[in-house]
Amino acid sequence: MSSPHAAELPPLVSDEVRELLPPWRVLLVAGLSLLGIFAILPTINGLWALWTTDALKSIGMMIPPVSLWLVLRAWRRLDWEMDGTWWGLAILVVTVVVVHLREKAVLAFVLSPQWTLFLPPDSAVIVAYGAGLVLLFGGKRLLRASIFPICLLWFVNPIPHVFNVFVDLPLQHISAHVARAFAHALGQPLTPDQMRLMFTPDFGMFIAPGCNGIRGAVTMGFIALIAGYVYRFSLKTHTLIVVAAVLLGYVFNFVRLCVLVLWYLVALHIPSWQAHGEGADYAIGSCLFCIATALLFLTIGRLRSTKPEPPIQTAPPVTGFPLRFATVTMFLLLGSATYLYAIVHSRISPPMAIDNTVLGTFPQKLGPYTLSRTWNEYSPGQPVFFYWADYAPADDSAHVAIGVSPFMEAHDSLICHSARGEDPLWVNTVTEPTLDVPTSFSASFFNGGSTQYLEATTVCNGTGCGEYNTNSTHFGFVYSHPDTKGLLSLSPQRSIPVLLKVETTDTQLPPEVARQQLLGSIQSFLGNINLPAVLGPYRKM
Repeated sequence: MSSPHAAELPPLVSDEVRELLPPWRVLLVAGLSLLGIFAILPTINGLWALWTTDALKSIGMMIPPVSLWLVLRAWRRLDWEMDGTWWGLAILVVTVVVVHLREKAVLAFVLSPQWTLFLPPDSAVIVAYGAGLVLLFGGKRLLRASIFPICLLWFVNPIPHVFNVFVDLPLQHISAHVARAFAHALGQPLTPDQMRLMFTPDFGMFIAPGCNGIRGAVTMGFIALIAGYVYRFSLKTHTLIVVAAVLLGYVFNFVRLCVLVLWYLVALHIPSWQAHGEGADYAIGSCLFCIATALLFLTIGRLRSTKPEPPIQTAPPVTGFPLRFATVTMFLLLGSATYLYAIVHSRISPPMAIDNTVLGTFPQKLGPYTLSRTWNEYSPGQPVFFYWADYAPADDSAHVAIGVSPFMEAHDSLICHSARGEDPLWVNTVTEPTLDVPTSFSASFFNGGSTQYLEATTVCNGTGCGEYNTNSTHFGFVYSHPDTKGLLSLSPQRSIPVLLKVETTDTQLPPEVARQQLLGSIQSFLGNINLPAVLGPYRKM
């Protein structure tokens, strides 16, 4: 028998809370958006590696969830309207296909000496993916209402390399100068060592790249940018508050450095403190960042717009949702199949470990060339970037080094040197005969001061090898042709970057003569090599 008071029990979810919850269709779309990222998995993997290995760019991982929240917030103002258009699917198709093509080929724009842009950049992929889903399910009105959160996705890579070159590095030196000047003003004699402040020969502080205030300033800037959008600031106010937030982050970083100098001066007289310099830096920085954030929110609160929120608009009846949802689900599953198959295949048949302790596999002999030594190129704490082998010719002429990369993102010589600010003296595409078929290489010649060297790169896929450039020493494109037959296949084979390098220590040779001699060494080496056979052990890595 039911209780006479059962009808009086309050509902589990109040009407106010129920109004804030998205309907089931929106929850399905949000879930599909998250699962659909497997169709652009290489982009996601690249961004995750960027966020987890580069402290300056780690703030980027907060951008996608914030953008999703802002899109849902705008969607609610439209009463969860689902007036989608099939143009959104067209954007998704182009995005997924382009990501697959990028895995099969190289396409990069090089602007020497500081900027290289791989096409399409990961930021553009994420923006297109988000815009396609919004347009497909929400329609044009939701797209217009979500312009800000969709554009915000561009900042998944919050600090591009060109910013590091022109802003980050100069600020490191400014930070070191401020800290050193403050210590001198306090009468503390120091032994300057680049960006170190040595209070004694064994006790000092290092002004590391993360000490220049960029992380704090960028974080404060994003807080102000998002808050200004949420609180509907005018364009002028919005711009001023973002600029002020970035400057506030830098000011408090200089305060942190000065307070840290004071702590080191005190620690000179308290030996037990001297082992805790890093912890003191974190504690001081955290406290000052909290104070700066509180000041920022106090300012935002005072400037907050008093204009009422626009009323929730009544949405038209939902039409066509099942077909759109089923279609995009099938497409994203197909787009994900290659990557999911590769993941499963790698668990069934473990590949060569991408570990810096495991050397590459190379033939002992290549015609008259004998394997001299092997080594790996990598950054500390990171997987192998290139497996290298050095081959010595029988006539004791110039050795030729060959490098094979387990990553498609591995450097082209022109791209790599441009990023370091090194301009080539000569760039061209060369086609050289091998034991298999003639192969095209993107070649570049450099003078490093102590050596002159020539590098040639190519990309090998399931149908052959080849890489090209636009024959420009300052800007242009580096590209290869994709294997379109294997674009959406379930084959675990992948495109493999290959780099050849030969050098001479005779810096007195005229560059043109040195280039011809080194190119001749590479031509001789390639005449004794079958690239597909050499790359066999790396095909399923």
